[in-house]
Amino acid sequence: MTGPTPSDGSALTLEIGPIETVHRWKRMPECDEFVGARRSKHTVVAYKDAIYVFGGDNGKSMLNDLLIFDVKEKSWGRAIAHGSPPAPRYHHSAVVHNTSMYVFGGYTGDIHSNSNLTNKNDLFEYKFHSGQWLEWRFMGKTPVPRSAHGAAIFDDKLWIFAGYDGNARLNDMWTISLTGDVRSWEQVEQNGESPPTCCNFPVAVARDCMFVFSGQSGAKITNSLFQFRFRDKTWTRISTEHILRAAPSPPARRYGHAMVAFDRHLFVFGGAADSTVSNDLHCFDLDARRWAVVPPDPESVVPSGRLFHAAAVAGDAMFVFGGTVDNNVRSGEMYRFQFSSYPKCTLHDDFGKLLESRQFCDVQFMVGSEGEKITAHLALVAARSAHLRSKIRQAKENRDKHLERLFGTVNVPFTDIPLLEVKLPDAEPEAFEMVLNYIYTDCIDPTKKIQNEDEDPLSNRIVLRMMDVYRLAVEFKMARLEHLCVQYLNATICLKNVLVALHNANHLRLDFIKEHCLRFIVKEGNYNQIVMSAEFEALDRSLMVEIIRRKQMPQYKANSECQFDTTGCSLEQDMAMFLRVTGKEFCDIELNLDGTLIPAHKTILAARCSYFEAMFRSFMPVDSKVNIQIGEMIPSRESFDSLLRYIYYGDVSMPPEDSLYLFSAPFFYGFSNNRLQAFCKQNLEMNVTFENVVQILEAADRMQATDMKKYALDLIVHHFVKVARLPRLKLLSKELILDILEVLADSMESSRSDTSSAIFDP
Repeated sequence: MTGPTPSDGSALTLEIGPIETVHRWKRMPECDEFVGARRSKHTVVAYKDAIYVFGGDNGKSMLNDLLIFDVKEKSWGRAIAHGSPPAPRYHHSAVVHNTSMYVFGGYTGDIHSNSNLTNKNDLFEYKFHSGQWLEWRFMGKTPVPRSAHGAAIFDDKLWIFAGYDGNARLNDMWTISLTGDVRSWEQVEQNGESPPTCCNFPVAVARDCMFVFSGQSGAKITNSLFQFRFRDKTWTRISTEHILRAAPSPPARRYGHAMVAFDRHLFVFGGAADSTVSNDLHCFDLDARRWAVVPPDPESVVPSGRLFHAAAVAGDAMFVFGGTVDNNVRSGEMYRFQFSSYPKCTLHDDFGKLLESRQFCDVQFMVGSEGEKITAHLALVAARSAHLRSKIRQAKENRDKHLERLFGTVNVPFTDIPLLEVKLPDAEPEAFEMVLNYIYTDCIDPTKKIQNEDEDPLSNRIVLRMMDVYRLAVEFKMARLEHLCVQYLNATICLKNVLVALHNANHLRLDFIKEHCLRFIVKEGNYNQIVMSAEFEALDRSLMVEIIRRKQMPQYKANSECQFDTTGCSLEQDMAMFLRVTGKEFCDIELNLDGTLIPAHKTILAARCSYFEAMFRSFMPVDSKVNIQIGEMIPSRESFDSLLRYIYYGDVSMPPEDSLYLFSAPFFYGFSNNRLQAFCKQNLEMNVTFENVVQILEAADRMQATDMKKYALDLIVHHFVKVARLPRLKLLSKELILDILEVLADSMESSRSDTSSAIFDP
């Protein structure tokens, strides 16, 4: 279907028909025993429209068969194989490069008789086109034989990392070129903070990097995510603990899980997580650097918990096969998970850039005893804090009185209106800047200084600064930020900073933080070390006495930790409330939609849309009114309300007819990406039914979207008996009723012609 202005890149082509629902698990046909055994500790790879399964164990013996699952036909078979395949094995690795699969290492032997068990360091190539197995021969030194290792492809090379050699876990790395005539291994000199020795972990490659998550590391097992940059051979532990934001915790530490990369995410499924076998699906956003649990579509058939399964990505879906399930039973099940690939939500980024640019600021805070001037945007500040909203309201009343005295009216030209001034004499400027950053982005990185380089998140300076932020959060009645500060301080207060934190909490009367510090100090293992330190000698006498008395009161040890109110609203929730209710009194622009005036906020519009940003930067509209249209088309009121919800708080839920109106809006208004368009397209593809097709027909006719109008008319004719009984049909214009009758007549004539042909066909 083509939209009204195809030249702007907004042409809409819909795939009307059976579309896979995102985040839905589906159970595929199980692999029959006569094709291949149920198994675990195997590998799967994807090549074109097929999934290849190699090796593993069935509980009695090791396997070396090669199975193939046709993704389109949803059928199983045995892959064509010539030559000598690898010996039966499990805990090997398999990767794809060009038109071949490479199998390295693993554990071989007879597990039934417990004989000839050994790790391998051999490398086999399977050519997909010919079905030929080839064993590689090497010159020079080779990696130590291993199993349960990680393997990746990058820069035409195979990379092998860590594993188990039969005696100990490893964390060495080797690489070999898969092109050229020279076949020799090279040991990689790794830099940075590498993972501990580990085995039974997955790896995934994305953005020129290899990622490793958890695995078996003995006492050192963690749930850390490590990133290896191939270009400079450097490891980094991805650390997000120092960032204040309401994000889910990383998945629990585990082993025997699977991890794949798709779009901008890493997906982790299954594995043995402490004492449980998981079937949750976790994803890590490589842009936002945060974990999340992916909720399955309600109609999903979710795999049971399992470990030592394997997963691969084919097209836009993940396929998970086999593994060990309840009571050590091997599985022959194949599951398909439909990914989503929406452009990311830029709401936080857009507001963050607005704060950074300080463009269109309309409020000025006089902060601290010296009245340091910090500018901001009234709409965002008022949306996030009831306390600051009250102060802004009071400042606005004072300014209006001032304008009334000067000009005799409050309706003066925009250029003559001074910034609102709000005084915060008790706030510390640097802490207030951090609160502003939270207001705009729902996030604070305490180590990100305004002028200097990053520093240790456990440093005294940062801990003290975060206590100032906590005090402001309490004063501004920002419960969510208050809770995040407490979480952060509880996690970062340690032996080297607890006395400084205690002193400051006592000085600022932050009783909750003071109580946490006292509990930490009197803990077994902490107390002696702290009271013998030089810092303790310099502590206020009153605090010394309080610590010693606390230590002598055993009832404090038995007390449960203080409970904290975790209520509070996210940026999205606050902006939704601001649009609906709390922001009405702060509107400073009116949007004229076909004669209806809709109040809004300039800074919100400018932050989210380059169209409004350019308009407000170049000139202010007459009477602060802006005519609304999308190209040459004026949207319906309902669809424009959906657009405002997207602009203010990133909401993409809307009826299909609104999606049709708004499909080209991202191009006309200049959003940061085409996220809204992607959701509009999916909404139309998935949700056009006989129940809403009349509204779709009206919208398509109004937009002159001829292909969509034709589709709607055909759907009406196909379900005419049901559509004819809809109340909405009676409200259609005469012209559209005639269009329906014309298409209905054509359909009846075509049916009559087909019937006649069948009767008189000799």
